[in-house]
Amino acid sequence: MSSQAEQVAGGGLDGGIELAIGGMTCASCANRVERKLNKLDGVSATVNYATEKARITVPDGYDPGLLIEEVEKTGYTASLPEPPAAAAPAADGAPADGTPADEPEDPELTSLRQRLIGSVVLTVPVIAMAMIPALQFTYWQWLSLALAAPVIVWGAWPFHRAAWANLKHGAATMDTLISMGTLAAFLWSLYALFLGTAGHPGMTHPFELTVAPSDGAGNIYLEVGAGVTMFILLGRWFEKRSKRQAGAALRALMELGAKEVSVLRDGAEVRIPAGQLAVDDEFVVRPGEKIATDGVVTQGTSAVDQSMLTGESVPVEVAVGDSVTGATVNAGGRLVVRATRVGADTQLAQMARMVEDAQTGKAQVQRLADRISGVFVPVVIVIAVVTLVAWLVWGDSVSAAFTAAVAVLVIACPCALGLATPTALLVGTGRGAQMGVLIKGPETLESTRTIDTVVLDKTGTVTTGAMTLTDTVAEAGVARADLLRFAGALESASEHPIARAIAAGAAQEVGELPAPQDFRNLEGRGVQGVVDGTAVVVGRESLLADWSQHLSPEVSRAKADAEAAGRTVVTVGWNGEARGILIVADTVKPTSAEAIAQLKDLGLTPILLTGDNEAVARQIAGEVGIDEVIAGVMPADKVDVVTRLQGAGKVVAMVGDGVNDAPALAQADLGLAMGTGTDVAIEASDITLVRGDLRAAVDAIRLSRKTLSTIKTNLFWAFAYNVAAIPVAALGMLNPMLAGAAMAFSSVFVVGNSLRLRGFRSVAR
Repeated sequence: MSSQAEQVAGGGLDGGIELAIGGMTCASCANRVERKLNKLDGVSATVNYATEKARITVPDGYDPGLLIEEVEKTGYTASLPEPPAAAAPAADGAPADGTPADEPEDPELTSLRQRLIGSVVLTVPVIAMAMIPALQFTYWQWLSLALAAPVIVWGAWPFHRAAWANLKHGAATMDTLISMGTLAAFLWSLYALFLGTAGHPGMTHPFELTVAPSDGAGNIYLEVGAGVTMFILLGRWFEKRSKRQAGAALRALMELGAKEVSVLRDGAEVRIPAGQLAVDDEFVVRPGEKIATDGVVTQGTSAVDQSMLTGESVPVEVAVGDSVTGATVNAGGRLVVRATRVGADTQLAQMARMVEDAQTGKAQVQRLADRISGVFVPVVIVIAVVTLVAWLVWGDSVSAAFTAAVAVLVIACPCALGLATPTALLVGTGRGAQMGVLIKGPETLESTRTIDTVVLDKTGTVTTGAMTLTDTVAEAGVARADLLRFAGALESASEHPIARAIAAGAAQEVGELPAPQDFRNLEGRGVQGVVDGTAVVVGRESLLADWSQHLSPEVSRAKADAEAAGRTVVTVGWNGEARGILIVADTVKPTSAEAIAQLKDLGLTPILLTGDNEAVARQIAGEVGIDEVIAGVMPADKVDVVTRLQGAGKVVAMVGDGVNDAPALAQADLGLAMGTGTDVAIEASDITLVRGDLRAAVDAIRLSRKTLSTIKTNLFWAFAYNVAAIPVAALGMLNPMLAGAAMAFSSVFVVGNSLRLRGFRSVAR
């Protein structure tokens, strides 16, 4: 296996190993594996029931085989995940379980579906006969035994097997409760049929929702054992299927990339698998094709559709020298791209890794749920025993005592508790990835709840970060088009950012610009040359003064006003006279004002942070609706600003994009990096916003809060359900079969509630 494959397979990033855990059926299983791994020296493990993965931090050189061996000692299986290339090819057509057609069938899901179908066919007649006295013919109880036995033995076999495996290791899980409940009902029914009076011809069994005292020997509970098995299998199947749907966003992200690419070899195009691309390879991208990997355009111009990565529907124009991202679609002309990053280094791979890291981690609320589920099962067994003894002590029948105890065992299974957090996290982070919002870890969700202040770096966050021609002021008698044409033509020969802004603005307004002649760059002062036979000077006012060209009082006042507002002013002259000024500035992004208003609607206080002077900062803040400004801040002092706000009792989120923002992003309670910024800023942040749109920050906070709210709703349901249901069952007011149905569907409710996050919509649409 190559080093890259090893990294993918083992998840061996930053001293960590990732294992796929098999055989877990509940949160207490995950908790047990996690405790076992954490007992090893130097090992720190997190096991996620929803993703069925363990993320393990180990010392350098640690043998993964030791971890696998330790997991297997607990009765479960463990393996290093296979690299994507090793995945089995998909069969044609969509599987019956509802998984996408391009995914291989899940053997566990197939087995669950087969057991569920068999159990439904056999159990429905058993329940019907038990509930409807009119169907109870002379020997109906023996037919019930013949139908129910395969369900309780074969259908529930995964529960019995898991319970036995855990018992051998001195542990109890939710499978223990299910196995004990169904087997108790089955064995009692066998006793009543063969040794009691239940097997006599003509025996009837009225259906009652509450327990009534009886001698017990005349009652059978075959419908309870079979019904509980059927409902729990149904719940497990829905749960497993929904977990696959919840992880679909990440799988879709991994599948976005191109599969084949046309590489240029000695001037000829050669089709190769995209995985064989190397850095500095040049490849061709035709209209409609996906760009195979991150790179730089070396030939051609086109529009690139980045919606699948950024969520932004408007294509981006690219030309020679522009960077492009793998998995985006070439919507226009033919491009030749030089690969700069391949494999695990591409933006797509980094996004997928970030999402997977977030889904594998655990929030504090999940750790609390894990601790509770770890002790819950033994406590429930004790409650069931106490219930049985209490009913017998109070003089009730064995049948009534047994029924209440079985109902306690069945109703108490806290499957919903174990699914409450990880399924919401799985769906929420996956939906975020689809929208271009990458949440690094579950702790981030909890941070968004308490945020009250958002510090916004100005350049590149609120503004475009690029100079733009914003206005022109011409001298009397000078046409605006002439001013733009002469200045734009001369500046088109310069690489200076201000010059490029003027040239681009002029070309957009007046069309194609003439080529300048005798061009000279006067360092720090401006440029001069000849355009269409006319000597033109563009630059500082002092440069024009050297040529005895002076601005009129009216244009001088306009220049002073623009400079007072923080804009850059360039003067233009030709034929011995000053002809006007061009005003250049870093412009506010079109969506920034809308984003600020939305942040305020979330109850947050926006603060503009910039190194510009107070006047410039106030002018930008006024445009977007920010009231509080911190100006004149040196890059190294940004972290001090965040620290000072935190010291004043604020809970601070920081949004930035530059290298100098990284310390402040790390210091903030919540760091949000614009994905259009530097890798250093992205690495230091908690959330990465793939789009360069500030509204993505609003989406990130809204999605995080919505996901956290969903987790809380799920946990409340799980806790309230168990707290309320156990006493009801212990008091004999709940039929064990109905208890099994309610328990199974509580898990379905939790997963279904989490899947609602897939419908989360961006404020930008």
